[in-house]
Amino acid sequence: MYKVLLYSRSIAFILLAFITVPVMASQQTLLIVGDSLSAAYGVPTETAWVQLLRERLQSNGLGNWHVVNASISGETTDGGVRRLPELLEKNSPSVVIIELGGNDGLRGFPPNVIKSNLATMVGHVQNSGARAILVGIQIPPNYGQRYTQMFADIFPALSDSYNTALVPFFLDRIYDQENLMQGDGIHPTAEAQPILLENVWPVLKPLLQ
Repeated sequence: MYKVLLYSRSIAFILLAFITVPVMASQQTLLIVGDSLSAAYGVPTETAWVQLLRERLQSNGLGNWHVVNASISGETTDGGVRRLPELLEKNSPSVVIIELGGNDGLRGFPPNVIKSNLATMVGHVQNSGARAILVGIQIPPNYGQRYTQMFADIFPALSDSYNTALVPFFLDRIYDQENLMQGDGIHPTAEAQPILLENVWPVLKPLLQ
C-alpha cells in the first residue's frame, strides 16, 4: 500500500512538473532603451509611462511580460550603441523599444551619425533574435528647417530599411499643449504620461501576442 501511494505521488509530481514548465517558459522580456522621456524625468516614477505600461500588461492578460527599463536621462544614440550589447546579453529580450535620438538632435549631432547609430542598434536587436520598435521623435527648428526635417526623416527611413515597427511621433498630441509639457518645453508632465503610452501601445501590442 505504501509503495503504491509513493508511486502515485511520484507520478503526480512528474505531471505537475510538465504542467508548470510551459508557464515558466512563456515568460518574456520587453527591454526599453531610452532617454529622459522614458526615464521618468521630472515626474513621479509611479505615474511614468513605463510604469503605466507594466500595469497595462497586467490588466490585458499579458503579465508574462517582464519590462526592463534601461533608459537614462541625457542618453544619446552613441551611448545606446555602447550599452546595448550587454543589455541584450543580460536580459535576452523578445522585444526592444529604442527611444533615442532626441538628445542628439537637440545638440545638433550630424543626422548621418544619428542614423548610423540607430541602425547599429536595430541590427544588434535583430541579430539577437528580438524584434525592434523605433520610437520617432521630432525637435524644434533650432538648427534650421533643413536639419529639422533631416532629423525627423531618420526614423521612418530606418523603419523601412530594417522592416521594424515604428511609433511615428512619441510626443504626438503633447508637444504643442502647454499644460502637458514641463517648464523646459522638452519633457512631458505627469498628465501627459498616459498619452505617451497610448502613442506606443498600438504599435507594441501586436508584438506581444
